Amino acid sequence: MTEMVYGAVPVQRGEPILPKWWRTIDKWALSCILILFAVGLLLGLASSPPLAAKNGFEPFHYVQRQAFFGCVALIVMMLTSMMTPLLVRRLAVLGFLCAFVALALLPFFGTDFGKGAVRWYSLGFASLQPSEFLKPGFVVAAAWMMAASQELNGPPGRTWSFALCIAIVLMLALQPDFGQACLVLFGWGVMYFVAGAPIVLMVGMAGLVVLAGTIAYANSEHFARRIDGFLSTDVDPTTQLGYATNAIREGGLFGVGVGEGQVKWSLPDAHTDFIIAVAAEEYGLILVLFIIVLYGSVVVRSLLRLVRERDPFIRLAGTGLACMFGVQAMINMGVAVRLLPAKGMTLPFVSYGGSSVIASGIALGMLLAFTRTRPQGEISELLGRGRMR
Repeated sequence: MTEMVYGAVPVQRGEPILPKWWRTIDKWALSCILILFAVGLLLGLASSPPLAAKNGFEPFHYVQRQAFFGCVALIVMMLTSMMTPLLVRRLAVLGFLCAFVALALLPFFGTDFGKGAVRWYSLGFASLQPSEFLKPGFVVAAAWMMAASQELNGPPGRTWSFALCIAIVLMLALQPDFGQACLVLFGWGVMYFVAGAPIVLMVGMAGLVVLAGTIAYANSEHFARRIDGFLSTDVDPTTQLGYATNAIREGGLFGVGVGEGQVKWSLPDAHTDFIIAVAAEEYGLILVLFIIVLYGSVVVRSLLRLVRERDPFIRLAGTGLACMFGVQAMINMGVAVRLLPAKGMTLPFVSYGGSSVIASGIALGMLLAFTRTRPQGEISELLGRGRMR
């Protein structure tokens, strides 16, 4: 019936999966993602040997682990991008429920690895951070609820998604992990805005966020220390922010040269949270701008495709995933140049970390699946027919 009303683009029945996937996938976005992974390995070669030597490993121990996790992430991303939106939704909701339970049990079975925040499960051979896997699942689950609320006699999906978002934010804040909490809240806010939230409500929510930040500043020493350090006019050169800002300044336009950087010997998180500082010091502003263009290309290409999408669930879920991916990259780089308070957030698909890169692979696989060309009319065609009538 839908095809009779709106029309359909002819599709070859029985077409093999791989040719169909290659024909419908966003090849530009896929290429940018693969280049980001290659850049991550390049920066891993530059940033991780000092840490490997300090911990008694082979010089390229962390690069090899990153390559392994990255290959797993790429395989998961490709497989996920071949799925139908319906299958993606079902698996994402199931994965979200598992990650939600794992996040709730962190205070009892998790560890902080000496970093002051209980965010991980220690598996012996590796660690697992549930919040990384929770984000893409939550976006899909919240989009499903919001889309269902738009149907005739549909459930109060927006209210349910908001309650779920607040529960997740509170659990993350108690770790404490205010960076991930803000990212989850931002992802929900973007989807709610696209779903048609009134601007007055969005302004009110922004006010509540400011109020929550004020309360956190007054009651959390960890949060207050981060904010005070960001607002201070003087930067302690012996802190991570001090090392990072100095490295970026020393790099200039073309960098000091491959292997010549010094920040990797001082920063304990040079291969994770502050990997962009290594890129800026050794390769200069040129590489940093190239990385920014890659992230921007993935986000913009995805949003342009989603604008033409007629299915509200796909449009909402894809928008949430794309914006969350781009904002996480922006936050990571903003912290390194001291435009934002320190968050402890990785650079997606570039920073070292098994949970981070595999979760990014899952999220990007979902995004590629949602932005594939589908055999159905686009929303612009529907609006055109409405005007003709």
